[in-house]
Amino acid sequence: MIRERAYPVEPWHIRETRLDMDVLAQSESVFALSNGHVGLRGNLDEGEPHGLPGTYLNSFYELRPLPYAEAGFGFPESGQTVVNVTNGKLLRLLVDDEPLDVRYGELISHERVLDLRAGTLHRELHWRSPAGRDVKVRSTRLVSFTQRAVAAILYEVEALEGPLRLIVQSELVANETLPPQSKDPRVAAVLESPLQAEEQLTTDDGGLLIHRTKVSGLRVAAAMAHDVDAPERVTIESEGYEDWVRTTIGCVLKPGQKLRVVKYLTYGWSSRRSLPALRDQVGAALAAARLDGWDGLRREQREYLDEFWDAADVRVEGDPEVQQAVRFGLFHVLQAGARAERRPIAAKGLTGPGYDGHAFWDTEMFVLPVLTYTQPGAVRDALYWRYSTLGQAQERARTLNLAGAAFPWRTIEGPESSAYWPAGTAAFHIAADIADALRRYVLVTGDRGLEEEIGLELLVETARLWRSLGHHDRTGRFHIDGVTGPDEYTAVKNDNVYTNLMAQRNLLTAADCAMRHRDQAQDLGVTEEEAAAWRDAANAMHVPYDAEFQVHGQVEGFTRLQEWDFEHTPPEKYPLLLHYPYFDLYRKQVVKQADLVLAMHWRGDAFSGAEKVRNFSYYERRTVRDSSLSACTQAVMAAEVGHPELAHRYLREAALMDLHDLNENTRDGVHMASLAGAWIALVAGFGGLRDHDGTLSFSPRLSSRLSRLEFSLQWHSMRLRVDVRPHQTTYSLRNGGPDTVLELRHHGEPLRVTAAQPVTVPVPPAHPSGPQLEQPPGRAPLLHLPENVS
Repeated sequence: MIRERAYPVEPWHIRETRLDMDVLAQSESVFALSNGHVGLRGNLDEGEPHGLPGTYLNSFYELRPLPYAEAGFGFPESGQTVVNVTNGKLLRLLVDDEPLDVRYGELISHERVLDLRAGTLHRELHWRSPAGRDVKVRSTRLVSFTQRAVAAILYEVEALEGPLRLIVQSELVANETLPPQSKDPRVAAVLESPLQAEEQLTTDDGGLLIHRTKVSGLRVAAAMAHDVDAPERVTIESEGYEDWVRTTIGCVLKPGQKLRVVKYLTYGWSSRRSLPALRDQVGAALAAARLDGWDGLRREQREYLDEFWDAADVRVEGDPEVQQAVRFGLFHVLQAGARAERRPIAAKGLTGPGYDGHAFWDTEMFVLPVLTYTQPGAVRDALYWRYSTLGQAQERARTLNLAGAAFPWRTIEGPESSAYWPAGTAAFHIAADIADALRRYVLVTGDRGLEEEIGLELLVETARLWRSLGHHDRTGRFHIDGVTGPDEYTAVKNDNVYTNLMAQRNLLTAADCAMRHRDQAQDLGVTEEEAAAWRDAANAMHVPYDAEFQVHGQVEGFTRLQEWDFEHTPPEKYPLLLHYPYFDLYRKQVVKQADLVLAMHWRGDAFSGAEKVRNFSYYERRTVRDSSLSACTQAVMAAEVGHPELAHRYLREAALMDLHDLNENTRDGVHMASLAGAWIALVAGFGGLRDHDGTLSFSPRLSSRLSRLEFSLQWHSMRLRVDVRPHQTTYSLRNGGPDTVLELRHHGEPLRVTAAQPVTVPVPPAHPSGPQLEQPPGRAPLLHLPENVS
């Protein structure tokens, strides 16, 4: 775990003031740069020491066998694993023949800064070689948001005494040796040297490598070139081999003189394009990068981010750690989706190999809601990616003897890649999650063109899945049996409330969309009878409720299950899945992550206020948060049911998940959903944002620790700013003409906001929150609130 406040609290920077070898891998994830297409982990320029080297391209994977002790019909046969592609970050420095290695000599100072407004990672170090020669090194790295295939590094070396003979070795290296990623020898064999060389090329100031994966047959090209500026004579030469190309730069510096090297990197991959086409693609991208030069790339990066922050920034007063963390989270969410361009947004983005680089349902239910209101173009692309996998989802449904489309629980390219069938096969709620992401995108943007082009078919095929998966009982109620909801400790059960309510909305949305686009629906074979059957199923959807306890069962019969023995579960036994058999977890009242509580957030229109209060209290005592997906949802609902101080604690846990490495696995990549969850906890929790019935609704109310919360949303072509204070809220439109009007609700009351005049309204007093809520022993939100926050 990263120690408390490893990074000084600053509003726009993540700053590391000393190099801590014990958390090197974690910092590599925190300092990772990406644009959704290319991802570079925050490894040191010289490559060593490292925690986990990593350079990733979105959807570039290798196939691997899925291990089964005993296989069954319909089990996926192979999985997909993200590949560490050609590393272009390497810049090795020799000072009078001594390699700069921070483990040797004396590291006098070392600082790295992730600049959230500039979109760069800056590093400065002062090193004394074992021979007593001093140099200062400054490097700045970026992955371009404006030029999708491009990354660049500015590398400067200053001689503090002299003369000093300096040699810079800039490299492209494929098939790096990595720490073991799997205990399965079959998987390890696939991932060891996964790239086969096809072509290498050297130029005077750079070179190119082209490789192909052994099994999946994907081709990747990486190229580099350099601009060099030195005060004295400089030598530049390149050499190349199958798995590496190296450009060597040499010069002699006098005291105070500097060597300046700009390294341009370009990446491309394809499953279809020929080798010459891919070679030309990265060559053209390299030419474009050099045309703009370092200064141009950096300027474009800042301009892109200025526009993003203008639309997406969240201002928090009263908790500076949360202020820093929510911007850090937004930055990483943007990096994951900005240029993904019809490829998935993985659970770790492109920051590490965690979860094999797979995308899950949490993309649609945590990441896309944030991007829908802040960067909707990225959501449009993410929905197109899901649509591109529709054929595979339909085939999967047929394998399972179902109609419609059964989307995978985890995947890179489309097929199910989970060997754990209670989650992988039975977690059908992913279909409704995709449908809801589509519904929200169209609602927020008004993009009926996308709805007509791909949305209708996605909605139809997911609705068909629910109609075939569920059934009406003899009384007419509609049930969906044998499924796994978001909580993986309650698997393969009947009538999961989250699944049923999300499926209900999916069915109704599909029926409404089919009526709006009758001709296209008819082309898909939708009849009025089929649409009516969807409505009938939705209106008859069974939602389990225990009248004795007056709470909803997470699944049918949940409240009668045996209670988990929390009192005798020691802290070292968490997470439970690593210390107890799933059989034991499945038959007890213990919740890994918010499930019924998640249903109350996204389908809050299906519960009364009193039901939410009782449900939240009931499940709060049974939720252990063995998943990073839970805290933000608990923050949202704690705020809604009148526990703002508890909501603040959950907000901090979600926001600081990676900056403090709370789950002790940030080394594998950041938790994208939890980072998005910081925004959700603030905007949907303390801001009270909801969009259940197609109208923007807010019920803002702050915790005692917050003195102000300000955020912006995009709604159709309008930009709405919401400024929440303890006793009042101001709504204003930041664009539009004098006739532009936005109708919304504030604490249930209708409100009209115009571009000409902001509207300030009071925040009604809070209802008494009732008795203190209880969590399982030892599972209360872990982070203390600092006494002095301002």
